Amino acid sequence: MSEGTGDAESRLARIERLLESGEREVAPAWRRATRGEPRWAVTAVIVVAVVLQWMLPHRLAFHPYWALPALELVLLAGLIAANPRRVEPRTRWLRWWGLALTGVISLANGWSAVRLVAGLVNGTEATEAGPLLLTGGGIWLTNVIVFALWYWEWDRGGPMARVRGQSQYADFLFVQMQSPETAPPDWEPAFLDYLYLSFTNSTAFSPTDVMPLSRWAKMLMMLQSSVSLVTVVLVVARAVNILK
Repeated sequence: MSEGTGDAESRLARIERLLESGEREVAPAWRRATRGEPRWAVTAVIVVAVVLQWMLPHRLAFHPYWALPALELVLLAGLIAANPRRVEPRTRWLRWWGLALTGVISLANGWSAVRLVAGLVNGTEATEAGPLLLTGGGIWLTNVIVFALWYWEWDRGGPMARVRGQSQYADFLFVQMQSPETAPPDWEPAFLDYLYLSFTNSTAFSPTDVMPLSRWAKMLMMLQSSVSLVTVVLVVARAVNILK
């Protein structure tokens, strides 16, 4: 009787070990199909970008100055109407709609940044330090948002591809991917993680705790660091010169 009980307990323990090993082999959330992330974060940040563009001096904006911000709001409204709560792959055109929105925001901010830099180099821009710092800060912050959107749109094929778990190879390596024990089992990068990545890259002019893995990610981060560095150096230098 005791031998039979011992054998049963041994088999039960072996089954438990197998089950535990199977649980450990379950793919992390960022490598398998999951629900789409909530839309509120990316929507709120895009609205901030539109407001920042609207507040820029009209001489730096693409004319008519209201055209691109208005187009951005129209594109954003279309995305919200199609996916009001979560970013989910319902139709193929949503992917291109989102890329178009990011492209328009990039065009508007790039135009303003070029106009500002050209004015600073030629000495025709800014006679007061305060307004210059506000203008430069607005363009810099919008640039952070722009690159956050590009990182979010392209990492592993974009948010809709990540929902399907299509790509097993990450373009950006987050800390939680290297050390899964530091995050909940269902953790996966969302838009705010890419916003943090963009902000730290713009302030440190280099990667911090999130590493680019693919070549396009490295080139895009290098471009962002360069744009941020040029903007900050020229704006601050001009402001200091005015204060003297």
